[in-house]
Amino acid sequence: MSDYKSDIEIAREAKLRPIAEIAGKIGLNPGDLIAYGEHKAKIKMRSIQRLFAETPANGKLILVSAITPTPAGEGKTTTSIGLAEGFGKIGEKVALALREPSLGPCLGMKGGATGGGRAQVLPMEDINLHFTGDLHAVSAAHNLISAEALRKLLVE
Repeated sequence: MSDYKSDIEIAREAKLRPIAEIAGKIGLNPGDLIAYGEHKAKIKMRSIQRLFAETPANGKLILVSAITPTPAGEGKTTTSIGLAEGFGKIGEKVALALREPSLGPCLGMKGGATGGGRAQVLPMEDINLHFTGDLHAVSAAHNLISAEALRKLLVE
């Protein structure tokens, strides 16, 4: 028998903690969240503004925007989760934002939008193309910024 476990086996063995507990580690209270069940939430805008007002601007941003995935499907999501876990392991406060689930599975390619191995977003069955219902707003904002960037490129 091999010690290798599939992604689904690892996910099923994971003990999920309540999102309020996880949010508390970065200074958020349960009232700062808009809960989507026990394990997912959005952060209220006024709470983000409060945190910015209370905390010196010493945070850092790492943007994982493009990567060529391996044949096994390790791409941006797995890399981002691994970075967040690594920084957390060395004692840094970490918040990870994933823009949207992968379109790979829809195109018949590897990658399930939830990472892989021990670097997964759980509960994986809740990750889909609509996630928390905001994807249209993200897409619209992206299109608006892209249109402005193209306008500047062509005009200036």
